[in-house]
Amino acid sequence: MSVKCQVIIEAMDKMAPRSLAEDWDNVGLLVGSSAQTIHKILITLDVTKEVVEQAIKDDIDLIIAHHPVIFKSISAIRTDLPQGQVLSALIKANIGVYVAHTNLDIASGGVNDVLADLFQLCDVRPLTDNSRGKLYKLVVFVPETHREIVADAIMTAGAGHTGNYSHCSFATNGIGTFLPLNGSKPFLGDVGKLERVQESRLETIMSEKICKVVVKAMLKVHPYEEVAYDVYPLMNSGEKLGLGRVGKLASPIVLAEFVKQVKQVLGVSAVSVVGEQNKLIKKVAVCGGAGAGLLHKAAFAGADVLVTGDVKYHEGQDAAALGVAMIDAGHFATEQPVLSYVAEYLSKCADKAKWSVEIKVDDINQDVFWNY
Repeated sequence: MSVKCQVIIEAMDKMAPRSLAEDWDNVGLLVGSSAQTIHKILITLDVTKEVVEQAIKDDIDLIIAHHPVIFKSISAIRTDLPQGQVLSALIKANIGVYVAHTNLDIASGGVNDVLADLFQLCDVRPLTDNSRGKLYKLVVFVPETHREIVADAIMTAGAGHTGNYSHCSFATNGIGTFLPLNGSKPFLGDVGKLERVQESRLETIMSEKICKVVVKAMLKVHPYEEVAYDVYPLMNSGEKLGLGRVGKLASPIVLAEFVKQVKQVLGVSAVSVVGEQNKLIKKVAVCGGAGAGLLHKAAFAGADVLVTGDVKYHEGQDAAALGVAMIDAGHFATEQPVLSYVAEYLSKCADKAKWSVEIKVDDINQDVFWNY
């Protein structure tokens, strides 16, 4: 079946909630309409002129990008300047652009978890703790005859996860009362007559990022015209989230050999390195993009090396002074791997919901830097 852009947005919000984005960031649907029907999706790091031209040729309806096509506030769209040319072409071709930037960096399964997976790190945790996921409790009252139907919808939408357990809930039975007034169309009972029904109080927990999705799924299958439910925040801490990742290698390796591994895994011919070649590497910190600002966090976490991009000269000096090796593998190379993961995630969503949509990973964009 065809799928609306809003449905894609909801799926992306579940993977990388916009609430996780840094305050200075600009994420979400930046170009286009949430009501647009989507047939073809292109996933890319950057919305460049070349990418847009290819998207037009391929009849793409929606571009999902990592870097915002509109970042700083703009007061004009000048078609004689690069940004204006890109925005104008997108609008003329009716191509939407959805951006997941720092929220995809921070999210579980995002940019930095992908890097940690590529380097086969163990005992992985975030380098920073700037965004703990908030937990909410959902309580809904439902006739006993429909309890399992409603519970299944809630759990399928992602609620009820606690640690390594899923489908966690609690139900108690009681008597629900209501009196249908004129104009109502009650599922049970008659207008003007007080009704008493055997009901269940069904309760479970959910993360903030999926609240809207879970409630929507619950309302869709609940039999009542007016559903009685509560959503309230909990003091419990949710999943620890933050920028960067740090973890252990399965087997220690000297820096020179680890550098070779980084080049092979990320598909780059050269990297810049701070540190002695024979330094033993046991613990690795990673941060896709420009992550040298996390150097002190990496040192505090006991990392022997930080793999990132866009390292400046004085940041390299700081790393040497701290005794932490640093590998600058480039902004592009440390973020590019996440694209296939996003495509795989959306493909699974499409298969499950039977979307008639084609998903493609951009093969036009290249690193603007090259080695001579």
